[in-house]
Amino acid sequence: MPDKSHRYSASMIVIHWLTALLVLGAWFTAEGGRKVAENPPLLHFSLGLAVLALMLPRLVLRVAGRTPEADTQGWLAAAAKAGHAVLYLFLIALPITGWYTASRMGVSVSFFGLQLPALTEPVQGRPGLIAELHENAGTIILILAGLHALMAIWHQFVLRDGTLRRMSLR
Repeated sequence: MPDKSHRYSASMIVIHWLTALLVLGAWFTAEGGRKVAENPPLLHFSLGLAVLALMLPRLVLRVAGRTPEADTQGWLAAAAKAGHAVLYLFLIALPITGWYTASRMGVSVSFFGLQLPALTEPVQGRPGLIAELHENAGTIILILAGLHALMAIWHQFVLRDGTLRRMSLR
């Protein structure tokens, strides 16, 4: 069993698992196309923006050194850093591109009832490339999260390095 210095902090663990649940919830409540303008998926907006809101404390904790050193070395450690960087990029970009897309469609965005300003002026017709990227990135982040989970399972049961225990509250 890893000692306390090899475990994530309780705050990092809660943010990690809450982010995972919010990403799943946002994906399941997503709707595409112009029907969004007629019936905005308010829960989807709020869940996505909650992911964005959690990224600030997550990044602060990471920069402040609240993450334990990895037990892996070499290319595996580099791959883990790259994988986390890509996940973080998606966790920030997805909510922003969704907000931007809603703004282009003329749909007002709210975060659990709090009205947010539009990021751009509405347009007639298709909302554009950013909207398409947002829609496809939602599925890509689930694939990345699945790969992330598979790697954690591989670490836990093949390498037997206690990775899953490091990300649990017990």
